[in-house]
Amino acid sequence: MLEEETHTPLYIRISPKDNVAIVVNDGGLPAGACFPCGLTLQTAVPQGHKVALQDLARDEAVVRYGVVIGYALCDIAAGTWINESMLRMPQAPSLDALPVATQVSSMGTPLTNLTFDGYRNDDGTVGTRNILAISATVQCVTGVVEFAVRQIREQLLPRYPNVDDVVYLEHGYGCGVAIDAPNAEIPIRTLRNLSLNPNFGGKVLLVSLGCEKLQPAKMFPAGSIPIAQDDPYLVTLQDEDNVGFASMIDSILEKAERRLVQLNARKREPCPLSALVVGVQCGGSDAFSGVTANPAVGYATDLLVRAGATVMFSEVTEVRDGIAQLTVRAATSEVGQALLREMQWYDNYLKQGGADRSANTSPGNKRGGLSNIVEKAMGSIVKSGTTPIQGVVAPGERVIHKGLNFLATPASDFICGTLQLAAGMTLHVFTTGRGTPYGLAAVPVIKVATRNSLARRWYDLMDINAGRIATGEASIEEVGQEMFEQMIAIASGRQKSCAEQLRLHNSLVLFNPAPVT
Repeated sequence: MLEEETHTPLYIRISPKDNVAIVVNDGGLPAGACFPCGLTLQTAVPQGHKVALQDLARDEAVVRYGVVIGYALCDIAAGTWINESMLRMPQAPSLDALPVATQVSSMGTPLTNLTFDGYRNDDGTVGTRNILAISATVQCVTGVVEFAVRQIREQLLPRYPNVDDVVYLEHGYGCGVAIDAPNAEIPIRTLRNLSLNPNFGGKVLLVSLGCEKLQPAKMFPAGSIPIAQDDPYLVTLQDEDNVGFASMIDSILEKAERRLVQLNARKREPCPLSALVVGVQCGGSDAFSGVTANPAVGYATDLLVRAGATVMFSEVTEVRDGIAQLTVRAATSEVGQALLREMQWYDNYLKQGGADRSANTSPGNKRGGLSNIVEKAMGSIVKSGTTPIQGVVAPGERVIHKGLNFLATPASDFICGTLQLAAGMTLHVFTTGRGTPYGLAAVPVIKVATRNSLARRWYDLMDINAGRIATGEASIEEVGQEMFEQMIAIASGRQKSCAEQLRLHNSLVLFNPAPVT
């Protein structure tokens, strides 16, 4: 919009059914502000927060996105700011008797002959980066491996120009845990599949201490990647051959260089866009997330699916309240039942921990205008676009279906990102309204701002400004197309995301619902 127009009080109403809307203007609006429709604010309303569009009686449903996000705890006059303290959250929808696979939409016209420049692997996967990865069976080796990584980066990498980086897959697991408990398989298979990420070339350099519960043969049993004690890519620090710290480092560097020689022989080549695996996620969400950034991601998701690519959306608690919107989109009844199974598993998991889905929303979410998890979920789901859901991936498993997939993860940014990496993600799209410098070392992360003000303040941390949608400067389709084109450029190595340029990345965090002994 023109600069002078931005002073006009503006709100966004998603559905004709909505009896609330969110304030668009930077800094919010004062009491007395009058919208073009004639509605006058009775109270000041912060940016992104809800204003009542009509008088609401106590216990009356408050509707946004065309769904009930809560019930008024008191009478609310039109033009009044509505925040979380004024709402009673609805009960979680029942998982019984939901419609399944009843509204499978068209995939749309296929997008053919689209390519990106990637690194082909022997197993048929394609990486967007060429990275030497070092994994570990136990956190005890972290200090040694981090020292070795610094040496590799300084001494060896300059001699291998086709290798982008060396990454340590650090974690806090491996010993002091109930290694054979039923749910212990989740973190173990996560570590196994992290090492198989396409950006690592299909092999692993593994460092073991020697005495830990998670032995190499348990982490990589026969049938995954057979690893024996004499494996050229296994270093065991407690081996008698390692005499002193320097010997340990030399062992790691010697085996790392063998791997670097192999990786350096790889070259980018044109690959079909159908080989791309994209993970989409949101963090530090606000009320604009479901209006600007996430719908643009959904548009780009549809384009990727039409090109044959694989897209994963995640976060169980952030789809739980909209599960009926997803089961109807299941490509088959089996996919629909898998969705319900993962929802039920997580309901039980939260109950066992004495929590429920209401614990999801953070103080930042609420300051950004999201009153509860119901409202947050409605804005989160739209990242999935409109195409049928082809598969459901359990936590720690690899994605196997092309097209749109739901990966059942916690909503924690770090755990979700870790599980998406383990599932095979090679490119990440992350939307934020409150702002987060989130990044991952193993894959490029494209950051999308939901608001103009965030994009201006964090101009060197955000790759795309979706806030232009709220002010009418761009459409959802235009920003989604821009995002799609940027994905291809970054996947091809022609461009780096802000987080990648600044080498910003978060630690990996395993999801471990099993006991710690």
